[in-house]
Amino acid sequence: MQPLKGLTVVTLEHAIAAPLATRHLADLGARVIKIERPGSGDFARGYDQRVRGLASHFVWTNRSKESLTLDVKHPEAAKVLERLVIEKADVVVQNLAPGAAARLGLGYESLSRRKPALIVCDISGYGDDPARPGPYRDKKAYDLLIQSEAGFVSVTGTPQEPCKAGPSIADIAAGMYAYTSILAALLQRAQTGQGQRIDISMLESLAEWTSYPLYYAFEGAEPPPRTGASHATIYPYGPFPAGDGGTVMLGLQNEREWVAFCEKVLRQPALATDPRFTANYKRVAEREALRAIIVAAFASLSVAQVLERLEAAQIANAQVNTMRDVWGHPQLKARGRWTEVGSPQGPLPAMLPPGSWDVAPRMDPVPALGEHTDAILAELGYTAGDVEALRSAQAV
Repeated sequence: MQPLKGLTVVTLEHAIAAPLATRHLADLGARVIKIERPGSGDFARGYDQRVRGLASHFVWTNRSKESLTLDVKHPEAAKVLERLVIEKADVVVQNLAPGAAARLGLGYESLSRRKPALIVCDISGYGDDPARPGPYRDKKAYDLLIQSEAGFVSVTGTPQEPCKAGPSIADIAAGMYAYTSILAALLQRAQTGQGQRIDISMLESLAEWTSYPLYYAFEGAEPPPRTGASHATIYPYGPFPAGDGGTVMLGLQNEREWVAFCEKVLRQPALATDPRFTANYKRVAEREALRAIIVAAFASLSVAQVLERLEAAQIANAQVNTMRDVWGHPQLKARGRWTEVGSPQGPLPAMLPPGSWDVAPRMDPVPALGEHTDAILAELGYTAGDVEALRSAQAV
């Protein structure tokens, strides 16, 4: 049995952070009921039309969910939502603006009085703790802005220009901490019978992910420099051009590998004992001189030849793949990591969630807007006439 089968998650979500968290819960078998605005839904549905007319962000984060359209500000729709949470939900997830869920009657304080076992996960840019709101609580918090505030942008890019990460890593970090925190809360509830509120901040999530640069800059020390795709404090480690115009990624971790690199890859064994390069910190200090030597050695070689030498020397290496390359990556194919999910536009390829599974993960369709509205309302006892009345009142 899928580990979360039988659990129900009700989510008021948009964009990436909360949808990613709840999609992972759905992968584990949870029933996820996604509340969307009638007519438009999650605004991520409109980000682009790259997947046969569907938005790439939405397809990625919303498979295996049920879409229920409700105008949550309409009194009758608010009653539906209240009943849905009280009668069905084990977990409520939301990433509305700070305070918005509480104003809708979906704050943990009011819900827990009626349903003590309920777990409520609130995701926001800067955290939403009434006791310690902080000066940034109500600031808008898009992914780029959080990447900037968390210091990530300051250590990413080239010496000339800072850069954001390509994927929405602030949203992803918050989504993953929400997901793992909900799993922990479910384990705790199994022991105590008591739910809890989880307060997830995008800033705090990405600040944690900023990792060693924070400590590298401890007590006012200089932060690691921006070095593009190279490593700021290990060398050689990063991209190097081959003679055929391609690029090879490689990385050395210790002195044994440095000797092997000189002997078997560069084929310049004397370089291993060159006093400029006999320790990592020396190689970092002399990275420009060493880079020139490596580039010259690779100039007569193709990418394939460089990779062959690196493999023979047991030096870590990789090709710089494009998105097209990843779709056809031989390792993903060999491990059977691709499957299909349904969608309003027919079957779509989808990657299985990471990890090994005794039971196959849930891989159900990406929902059309409001696709499950009638069925969910029927579960709550609404007749076809009731649903039509709600629809006429534009409550659903």
